[in-house]
Amino acid sequence: MSLRDAASCHYHSKVHGKVSFSRILVSVLLLISLPYLVAAQQSENAASVPFNAGVYRIGERLTYNVNYSHFVSAAHIEMLIASRGKFFGRDAVQLRAHVETSGVVNVALLSINNDYTTFIYPDSGLPFRAQQVVREAGRTTQAEVDYNQPAGTDAIPPKLRMGEFPGIYDLLAAIYRVRAMPLAPGFAYLINVRTENDEYAASVKVSGKQLIKTNVGSFDALAAKVDIKRSPVDNVHVYFSDDEWHVPVLVTAKYKDAEIRIELAGSQLIAPAAVPRPSIDPVSVNPTPTPTPTNIIPTSEVTLDLPFKVGEQLNYRVFVGNTNTAIGTMNLSLKTRGRFFNRDGLQFSWLAQASGGGILPIKDQMTSYVDPATLIPFRTEINFAEGSWRNARNYNLDQDRGVATLEGKTDRQEIPIGTHDLVSALYAIRTFDFSGLRQNAISIMALSQPRTLFVKAEKRETIDLNGQKISAIMLKVTTDDAEPDKLQLRIWIGDDSRRLPLRITASMGTAAVRADLQITPR
Repeated sequence: MSLRDAASCHYHSKVHGKVSFSRILVSVLLLISLPYLVAAQQSENAASVPFNAGVYRIGERLTYNVNYSHFVSAAHIEMLIASRGKFFGRDAVQLRAHVETSGVVNVALLSINNDYTTFIYPDSGLPFRAQQVVREAGRTTQAEVDYNQPAGTDAIPPKLRMGEFPGIYDLLAAIYRVRAMPLAPGFAYLINVRTENDEYAASVKVSGKQLIKTNVGSFDALAAKVDIKRSPVDNVHVYFSDDEWHVPVLVTAKYKDAEIRIELAGSQLIAPAAVPRPSIDPVSVNPTPTPTPTNIIPTSEVTLDLPFKVGEQLNYRVFVGNTNTAIGTMNLSLKTRGRFFNRDGLQFSWLAQASGGGILPIKDQMTSYVDPATLIPFRTEINFAEGSWRNARNYNLDQDRGVATLEGKTDRQEIPIGTHDLVSALYAIRTFDFSGLRQNAISIMALSQPRTLFVKAEKRETIDLNGQKISAIMLKVTTDDAEPDKLQLRIWIGDDSRRLPLRITASMGTAAVRADLQITPR
């Protein structure tokens, strides 16, 4: 399948300077890069070393999400093939990477916000200069390293061990060089990678093929086992897309007793500018820090075939019984599309407020962050206040593994893959096919437990809404509880392309509640 939006990957470039790194971070970075260091084809003939220059696609951006032990989204990594041009007087490809910890790990364990830049020869993938900016524990350090390696065929020694890869690589250059090599079951390679003041020898063996599921889809992948001498990371397995680009889609490993999982969160190919690039000789590194996960980074928005658009806001008046006096309001909105918690997403919000009419004061809020392509949420934020009762919680939903994790807690709730929250479910329903008045079913996270929601189109009818006659489809919504229709939940959606929720009714004990969409009278 083709890859989607951009990426993160624990990466770290080789630097000779005296820049201190956490041993765990170095291990994670090695974990991501070493597997890709596919060595030369199993031959002692240096001229036969395969090299697929097509892997270096200018504008390719990969993003990875890193889970460490019980910490979900402990860090994210981004890698970019930035440009090709003249750098330091040489024709080169510029590679960039960014590594940043987040959440509890960033606050309590290890605060990292680092940038790496490597310049490589386009015909061999060998690096000739690497730069890094390390921000750790409130301190910023910059370093540069010159590899001073010969270019072209001069870089290849007269004799190599069987399967050995020629030259010295920093981690960033190594990742891409490996991808430029052939991969097939049974292939084995050797490579030496330098990081800071250490050199690591790694062996990579491709064991077979496997189907891998990630947030950006399912991939036919090549599975590789990586052994890294003197590394604190072991049991390393890497899965590359089984295509010409060999994108690493998943890396798993162990650091002591902690599990590490690095998963492709997205990919993006940004078209380069059509103007010639002038000669550039950068002398210092001035990176732009990646914002923290709570910030929104505008993304290049691909047109989505959805019945709603960014900026849509729906306002409702809430009534109890047959009265025409509103006792509250409800608001649904698709606020924006951007990067949230290290991934591309749509932000939905829901707010319900009520007072009067003999009921307790209510202010319930929910925010849902969903995948733009599937509308399946990856995070849900809840803040309910009803009288003296309070319920505030945030969920991270790992849809690949079928796990919901309550932020600040170690317990995990198993959920069906593709589970919605209450807000995303309402928007997802608008995309269902109700031709022939069919029934659909989805899984939802009902505050603390997953439930199955059955949505059946009962009939088409015309309803009166604010003095207007509107064609609608009445949906009957039930659950898999012992009393499936206990709430008597009904939704009328517009019988047109927008599928607007026009009216929502439910039974709350002895009271019937109705929410009507506010529309402008004609």
